[in-house]
Amino acid sequence: MNTIYVGIDIAKTSFTLAIPQPNGRFLDYTLANTQAGFGQLGKLLPAHSHCVMEASGPYYLPLALWLTQQDLPLSVVNPLVVRRFSQMLLRRTKTDKADARLLSQFGANQRPQLWQAPTQLMSQLTQLQTLLEQYVKQRTALRNQQESFSHSGVANPILEQSLQKSLDHLDEQIQTLEKQLDQLATTEYPRLYAHLRSIPGVGAKTALCLLVLSRGFRRFASAKQLVSFAGLAPRVFESGSSVKGKGHICKLGNSRIRQLLYMASMQAKKTNAACAALYDRLVGAGKPKLVALIAVAHKLVRQCFAVARSGVNFDQKLALPLVS
Repeated sequence: MNTIYVGIDIAKTSFTLAIPQPNGRFLDYTLANTQAGFGQLGKLLPAHSHCVMEASGPYYLPLALWLTQQDLPLSVVNPLVVRRFSQMLLRRTKTDKADARLLSQFGANQRPQLWQAPTQLMSQLTQLQTLLEQYVKQRTALRNQQESFSHSGVANPILEQSLQKSLDHLDEQIQTLEKQLDQLATTEYPRLYAHLRSIPGVGAKTALCLLVLSRGFRRFASAKQLVSFAGLAPRVFESGSSVKGKGHICKLGNSRIRQLLYMASMQAKKTNAACAALYDRLVGAGKPKLVALIAVAHKLVRQCFAVARSGVNFDQKLALPLVS
């Protein structure tokens, strides 16, 4: 029997599902995003169902985990991919029911791969990493505000004291989270964490971020996929003989890991022989230094993927012949 792709549009307190029918129509239901609603969903799903939903913040996780526990096929897809699919179909309607039907059509057309549920530990690491990134953003914003006020020419001791107090608190929270993340990674992923940190230029923060985003390097089948997820894949904009756009990286991935990898590339071009050779070759060929550093960051991701999959520490002698 053919697979029936059931689209599920998730909201904070409810979810809408669209079950396709042989006549081309849909059966639509809206259920509570609770354990009771999950039970109702299980009774409504026809045989040979394959559920499709978007990775919409944290709201999809409880239902996604419940479906996997019931051994029901599930795909969790990138919202941007679904949006592009909707644009391809020239869709203009935006409702929960329409989105659920769109996800059903997307599943039938694209046949997305099955979702693999993260372990409880990896979920904890992801949550801690997300909170850490938020604190870092807040600290940067406060530092910029502090710098702006310092050049205003108007002394305001109350404001300065309040800002400094907030910055001190954020510094303390960031240090605590970094220590907790380091302890968890060292305890649960001792070999993998050590292998990543054996790469010259890759420090604890970069190794942790890569470990969490890649779910222990099990989320991606190839280094190329990980590079794309990090937003370091090149994007060429050309058409015929008239359009010759300037190439750049796509920047579609996680901005935090790009920042960390860029900082790591500065160190890697000095201490990592393969990265140093790549950097020198590109700069010698007339490439801007920024472009060369991005290429080094790209190289670091591939080196991390290689040591994670091989299960051994980084070897500079083996890496040198692979410079590209």
